[in-house]
Amino acid sequence: MKKIRINDVAKVAGVSIATVSRALTKSSLVKPSTLLHIQGVSKKLGYITNGGARALSSKKTWTIGAVIPSLENAIFANTTFALQKTLRESGYMLLVSCSEYDLDVEVDLVRGLIERGIDGLILVGTRHKTMTMDLVKRFKVPYVFTWAFERSGKLPIVGFDHAEATALVTRYLLALGHQSFGVISTITKNNQNAIDRMLGVVTTLKLAGIELSPEFIIEEPFSYSKGAEGFRQIFLNKKKPTAVICLNDVLAIGAISEARNMGLKVPEDVSITGCEDLEIASMITPSLTTVKYPTEKMGFIAAQYIISQLQNKKPVLQSVFPTELIVRESSGPPK
Repeated sequence: MKKIRINDVAKVAGVSIATVSRALTKSSLVKPSTLLHIQGVSKKLGYITNGGARALSSKKTWTIGAVIPSLENAIFANTTFALQKTLRESGYMLLVSCSEYDLDVEVDLVRGLIERGIDGLILVGTRHKTMTMDLVKRFKVPYVFTWAFERSGKLPIVGFDHAEATALVTRYLLALGHQSFGVISTITKNNQNAIDRMLGVVTTLKLAGIELSPEFIIEEPFSYSKGAEGFRQIFLNKKKPTAVICLNDVLAIGAISEARNMGLKVPEDVSITGCEDLEIASMITPSLTTVKYPTEKMGFIAAQYIISQLQNKKPVLQSVFPTELIVRESSGPPK
């Protein structure tokens, strides 16, 4: 089969080779109608650009790296999809790596992405090894932290206040009359977001004069079964809480399942809440009271931030979005 070259595209499209090159590498320099015509011809002919040559001519690889903590959590998938879609529309390819909340692994992943010549980098949260940030700064890679929040106003942030998110649901449960609480969290080690979510619960309860009992605070890996295990651990205690705050929806759904297995009614015997507002949260029985996160918006804005940096523009340094309490059937007043 004959290899399709750029001059073949130019000939069929009826334009110069230079115009085809501009359309496929610097689309903003070509009229929209011409761009669509050339893209259509290129696709029809099956033309694939020479990535090496393109990188040499533009001094860019048109790839953006992202290191996310986990591929198990569907909530990261929503952000990553919006990130990928927005980058693709501007001609960039997204390379995704997964650190599994191991900061040493993250160093290796970031080094590997930089070695592959990424033009920009997206990291989750603000807790990273000094070596990771040294690599990013030494090679002058534009970067942004997503799913993040910090109060100094000095870091490039796209995210929301995790502590305020859990404070929202804690204040709601207090207003219902709850005075005894349990918390099921993901592992907080190397996870600043989980630490902040826990802080939101603990601080809000302290302001209400309530101290969380250590036996009512459980950390579990991210899974439905671990949410169930965490709930069972709490309810093996002689004293039982009237509300259990789960720091993500997956743990909360596991907790609801285990409550049912233990013969408890939700919310009559115990209120259970989550955080994230996964699609399944509204479909289970009882439907889950939770906090909605701006997952897609974060991906869109993070991509725009990186693109703006690469275009030598000055994007807004921090984009912090509100969260929203979603009240459903899994919460109610205590007996």
